[in-house]
Amino acid sequence: MARAFLFVLDSFGIGGAADAERYGDAGANTFGHIAMACAEGRGDRAGLRKGPLAVPNMFSLGLARAAETATGLKLGNGELPQAAAFHGAAQEVSSGKDTPSGHWEIAALPVRFDWGYFPDTVPAFPAELTEAIIREGKVPGILGNCHAPGTEIIERFGEEHIRTGKPICYTSVDSVLQIAAHETHFGLQRLYEFCKVVRRLVDPLNIGRVIARPFIGENAGGFERTHNRRDYAVPPPEPTLLDRLTARGSQVIAVGKIGDIFAHRGISEVRKAAGNMAMFDQALGAMDDAGDGDLVFANFVDFDTEFGHRRDVAGYAAALEAFDRRLPEALAKLKQGDLLILTADHGNDPTWRGTDHTRECIPVIGTGPGLKGGDIGPRATFADIGETVAEHLGLARGRHGTSFHATIGAHA
Repeated sequence: MARAFLFVLDSFGIGGAADAERYGDAGANTFGHIAMACAEGRGDRAGLRKGPLAVPNMFSLGLARAAETATGLKLGNGELPQAAAFHGAAQEVSSGKDTPSGHWEIAALPVRFDWGYFPDTVPAFPAELTEAIIREGKVPGILGNCHAPGTEIIERFGEEHIRTGKPICYTSVDSVLQIAAHETHFGLQRLYEFCKVVRRLVDPLNIGRVIARPFIGENAGGFERTHNRRDYAVPPPEPTLLDRLTARGSQVIAVGKIGDIFAHRGISEVRKAAGNMAMFDQALGAMDDAGDGDLVFANFVDFDTEFGHRRDVAGYAAALEAFDRRLPEALAKLKQGDLLILTADHGNDPTWRGTDHTRECIPVIGTGPGLKGGDIGPRATFADIGETVAEHLGLARGRHGTSFHATIGAHA
């Protein structure tokens, strides 16, 4: 049996991107800076966590060695990876540092074109787009129309949104148009339908995603985003690893927002849940259900949305430790012929300036019964991950990326 499991710790970069300076991120290092902050006591929070970052299971898969590959920085206490584990770091070649680019490249399709972006001005959206959104979306107007963090803009405009019925529309340095609206006062289904209209309107601008950001609460200070987020993404321009697998009859089980990221193309089944730990439960269930030749592709979004963007070092560290404590449950489900890879899609250094993603290398660590393991070194593209999974599952080689399966493959 050959099965594959790709777990993406959303935003868990390890620094060292060769082109970080181009993005204003030279020196950003999500893992390294969290680890250093925890070692110095800056990652402590009463009732949440205390002391050095404790992720022994990821260290056993080579996380510290992957970080050293990316930056030369030695982290941890010199722990040696387990014999069957492999470790390395991958550089992104796609344009941008956003979610679709990272995930598509992991799935062996680098983004070689430039996304469309909205300027950091007020208003951020072209007048003709705003007029079309209001007219075709059948709303009395929009609020926001600027670059802003999601929680902050809901606090600023939430009460006015409830009073007027105008959705809150905003963007960031990513290729995105986000729309926040109240689940009951505006309506969740209405928000989804409104986002579909906006998705069509921004297609000519090559905007990567339109994101529905529902929230609840009645007053500023009490607003809370819910887990009913939905992403409306541009479909990939070429077949991805997921398309190649489903075309030959294999199952691709998407856990979390994976289905949305790929515009539900190449996806057999979607499983969602609220929060990383509930998502982990879904991933474990998908592992049980996967058959020969199948892929489980899971995204753990809380690292990014709840902690990276909010620049919450202690929260991010606690989330990593909680994930690490659950990791043995996944490892226990691996059977002969299985391949598990832990990775990320970009960085989101919680010690960095601003609130946006950071351009970083990502860890590529994992294991499987009977694998040789070892150092896969620095990888020139995330697409090497997808091509390794492809080879492991018996697919012909794709157009992008180079498999490292020969390095980690089963003992003769």
